[in-house]
Amino acid sequence: MIGGLFVYNHKGEVLISRVFRDDIGRNAVDAFRVNVIHARQQVRSPVTNIARTSFFHVKRSNIWLAAVSKQNVNASMVFEFLYKMVDVMQSYFGKISEENIKNNFVLIYELLDEIVDFGYPQNTDTGILKTFITQTGVKSQTSKGQLTKSQSKEETSQITSQVTGQIGWRREGIKYRRNELFLDVLESVNLLMSPQGQVLSAHVAGRIVMKSYLSGMPECKFGINDKVLMESRGKSTMDDATRTTSGKTAIAIDDCQFHQCVKLSKFETEHSISFIPPDGEFELMKYRTTKDISLPFRVIPLVREVGRQKMEVKVVVKSNFKPSLLAQKVEVRIPTPLNTSGVQVICMKGKAKYKSSENAIVWKIKRIGGMKECQLSAEIELLNTNDKKKWTRPPISMNFEVPFAPSGFKVRYLKVFESKLNYSDHDVIKWVRYIGKSGLYETRC
Repeated sequence: MIGGLFVYNHKGEVLISRVFRDDIGRNAVDAFRVNVIHARQQVRSPVTNIARTSFFHVKRSNIWLAAVSKQNVNASMVFEFLYKMVDVMQSYFGKISEENIKNNFVLIYELLDEIVDFGYPQNTDTGILKTFITQTGVKSQTSKGQLTKSQSKEETSQITSQVTGQIGWRREGIKYRRNELFLDVLESVNLLMSPQGQVLSAHVAGRIVMKSYLSGMPECKFGINDKVLMESRGKSTMDDATRTTSGKTAIAIDDCQFHQCVKLSKFETEHSISFIPPDGEFELMKYRTTKDISLPFRVIPLVREVGRQKMEVKVVVKSNFKPSLLAQKVEVRIPTPLNTSGVQVICMKGKAKYKSSENAIVWKIKRIGGMKECQLSAEIELLNTNDKKKWTRPPISMNFEVPFAPSGFKVRYLKVFESKLNYSDHDVIKWVRYIGKSGLYETRC
């Protein structure tokens, strides 16, 4: 429940001001300007409490967006609203800048009236908003004679059904020559490993992004190898074709979040993911898992101090996936002490370079096959310093991209049903892609 929304420039001048509830006064505008924008010390927290009023802010270039509330609101909901508001504005007029906001302030107020009702966010879907809010406005097009009365009536009826109907994220009458579905399973694997190779913490954050180019109002059914879904259907064993890269048949998903198009009632009762997809690209699902993660790489560091003016570093990178697969955009970042004067690097694969500005050796490898091993050796020369404090070794970090899901996530089936139009599931061309990327992938040395 949001009391008000204010948009400021870098000087603290108010560009947009909308108060949704009576408990927020004009003094709240000045309080945020004085205590956050013009604060002597840098404000690090995105949430600021001033005189029993909570200010939630995000910053884009030189523009501040601040949501205000005097009640104990859900902070994650408020930030989700702010980020959605940023996305909506960017989709309408591109970059968020002071000039663009001043030129489109009427449009922004119109959007706020549609998006928020009495402090409660209602509809933030850009596709739906664009059907009945345009930059020139629906009324102005009609007055210019660009639309006939019959066309405007048809458009109005479409808008009404889209706003008030059950399927607000998809309009009727969509037609494509070729019906296609593109499904991307995007995973970010995070790891913290000890120098001895013990996993201290690991989790995978995944997203399923779908591009839908389907005619009519199709219903899709989506099957994954989640343990709960598999056990509910009585499938404790699966054939070899459905096994994942790591050999697991099912994964344990800790938590998940669905797009509004997914029928949650069916998911809870039948444990099936059923939905009518929006047209175009959308995020179908987010999930997180912490068990049985297939770590794509293992980093083995060996650091040896030779006196006070020399240090020897040896780093071995091992790939732990199928030999038929290739990892790309591999980058290993090895930190060096602040008093480093020179570095000599030897590596058999890829290119390594010492970057003094970043106090690190950056080792880049274009491609690595599965079950391979790469090695880097470096001699680091150090300057004499009066500082007796021992160098605290930061962890070695790694970036990469692999063509599989480290969690073992697998799409079991994706079916499309359309009763009104003459096409079946076999007529739909489907594409599924798995991409695993590094999140915070670190090994202590």
